[in-house]
Amino acid sequence: MENLKRITFNPEIMGGKPCIRGMRVTVGMIVGLVASGHNTQEILAMYPYLDAEDIEEALHYAAWRVEEIEVPLATGTA
Repeated sequence: MENLKRITFNPEIMGGKPCIRGMRVTVGMIVGLVASGHNTQEILAMYPYLDAEDIEEALHYAAWRVEEIEVPLATGTA
């Protein structure tokens, strides 16, 4: 996915999971909150250091990621 300005990956932060702007807030946490029924305003109230754009990009990234297809590699045995 191109144009990720708010999603970061660092093996030293949350084990390399996709995070919001290098913080210890994962995309999975944001998706979980939305799936639990929390809206953007509620999430921003709980985590005032986040921006609405952080939540939006996390959801865009998650939607893109779930559509990826994993293809097994050939083992080279005949």
